[in-house]
Amino acid sequence: MKKKDKRINVGFFSAKQFFILLFIVMSINASYNTVYSMHRSNIEDAAIGYMLLGNVLFSTVIVAALLGFARRSMYGRPMRKIAEAARQVAGGDFTIRLLPFRKDGKKDEIEVLVEDFNTMAEELATIETLKTDFIANVSHEIKSPLSVIQSYATAMQDDALSPEERYDYSKTIVEASKRLSDLITNILKLNKLENQEIFPAPEPYSLDEQLRECALSYEELWSKKNITLIGDDINEVTVRYDRSLLELVWNNLISNAIKFTNEGGLITISLKDEDGIAVVTISDTGCGMGEETAAHVFDKFYQGDSSHSTEGNGLGLALAKKVVDIFEGSISVKSKPNEGTCFIVKVVI
Repeated sequence: MKKKDKRINVGFFSAKQFFILLFIVMSINASYNTVYSMHRSNIEDAAIGYMLLGNVLFSTVIVAALLGFARRSMYGRPMRKIAEAARQVAGGDFTIRLLPFRKDGKKDEIEVLVEDFNTMAEELATIETLKTDFIANVSHEIKSPLSVIQSYATAMQDDALSPEERYDYSKTIVEASKRLSDLITNILKLNKLENQEIFPAPEPYSLDEQLRECALSYEELWSKKNITLIGDDINEVTVRYDRSLLELVWNNLISNAIKFTNEGGLITISLKDEDGIAVVTISDTGCGMGEETAAHVFDKFYQGDSSHSTEGNGLGLALAKKVVDIFEGSISVKSKPNEGTCFIVKVVI
């Protein structure tokens, strides 16, 4: 048996309905008393029968009319408005909202339906906005490297270019091509994860070794910026997850730490076992971020620091969060402007 919705605070029988029924009962009772009095006055039985039938028919018409009016005012009008609003939403208008029908501030089934309808419309409007933003961002991100490729490829057709200039132009084209390739790869990965087209293949492996391997794969980058990377607090922890998916998380977090850490900075990676929870922290002494940026850092295409926009496409952290969510873990960030950033990832061992 389904439980009653706690939002409904109107009883099954209202005072209005009570007075309507009281009026009906009093009308029927008055008709009965009239007939009974006429019977005591020795009116013919046939006349009494006709009179009784007439009163019954009249009372039936009254009851039917009152019930029809009550149904129409209580359910018919609200349902018509809800149906019209639903048609507008189906037509693409997600701004439509319904006002409460009751004036006393209480909620019955109709008011709860109105509340749920408005919530649905708000969610659909949010989804539509996200979809529009996603398409706009994808178009912009793809257009930028394509423009670079087109411009430099056209410039390379100039026979007057020196070998050094031609080499620099070709290097720029390669870098733009790589950006475009990385963007498309991340979009496809994120799309597959969100549509559950990637099915994790869990296997036991050493998480501490994976973290060290991922850090070493970026050695050229952090050495080039003279960044000190410390991993002394990486304890031995064995987990059972899809190795390749978790590798996406560490690669994105480590590459971000290198990207936002200045020359001569510090990056620290740690791994601890806290009561059966593997806790990975990756912190840096980089530029940090404010509360507004931290609140949206896992959103698709969001880039709080525009000065580094050419080094990424704003999908890495969204991809990392999706992977962690699939494994029912958590990822959070602590950061302050000019004081560095720390990402904390927790997964069950």
